[in-house]
Amino acid sequence: MSASTIFMFGLGYSARVLADRLMADGWVVRATVRATDKADALTAEGIQTFVFDGAAPVADIAGGLDGVTHVLSSVPPGADGDPVLRHHGADLAARAGQIGWAGYLSTTGVYGDRAGGWVDETSDLTPATMRGERRVEAEAGWCRLWTDSGLPVHLFRLAGIYGPGRNALETVRAGGARRVVKQGQVFSRTHVEDITAVLEASIARPRPGAAYNVCDDDPAPPQDVITHACELLGVDPPPEIPFEEAEMSEMGRSFYAESKRVSNRRIKDELGVALRYPDYKAGLAALLAET
Repeated sequence: MSASTIFMFGLGYSARVLADRLMADGWVVRATVRATDKADALTAEGIQTFVFDGAAPVADIAGGLDGVTHVLSSVPPGADGDPVLRHHGADLAARAGQIGWAGYLSTTGVYGDRAGGWVDETSDLTPATMRGERRVEAEAGWCRLWTDSGLPVHLFRLAGIYGPGRNALETVRAGGARRVVKQGQVFSRTHVEDITAVLEASIARPRPGAAYNVCDDDPAPPQDVITHACELLGVDPPPEIPFEEAEMSEMGRSFYAESKRVSNRRIKDELGVALRYPDYKAGLAALLAET
């Protein structure tokens, strides 16, 4: 890829991996952070930072977007909607001719519960939680930037994200692993490196207005992932706990309100992506080897 400049609204787990990859290719990376205490460290690493907590606009958004060729938002919507759209939708629309690619990181939660059935990007959006409803609204807002102003928006619906420092191996090592069993429950998931590969492939092959599911090939019950992590670490798995008896937070319980298998055919057929980690077993084995 030729050198370009990307502005990232939010520099979370997935966005940071992409930022590092792009900087290695000579890109200029600008990004928002929620607090100033992170700015100095990121500046030392070559990332120009702007404070954005969602409550107020970026102070120097004009300077931040000056010369920007690509935009990525990983900021989740809240009760008041998508803060990026609310504060800076007009700024992005005004630069639609300058920006060659814009990506919005959404979630497969927009599909809601399918009782273990398959969904793809053409499936109806029927969210089962308030978080999912907010994501559907945010997706619609980003799509309007494409249809109304020509900003080349792409949607990426991410499954459960794991990777270095954030995976079942770490959960087992920390003593926090549980095997909560709900009949028929399956989740799709994706390694953070494969998310980055999908985003880079889309940047290379833009198709404004497109939505892409980002997940691996193997939707699986969550207890199976914990069991396999224990096997890799050579420890006994924790006992199974029926979902009805499990003590869980409201947030944790809400994840079990949805069961579906998510198709990733489009990222392969349209973007030519070959997953580095096609299932959780390959991903966990690689993470174990890295530690």
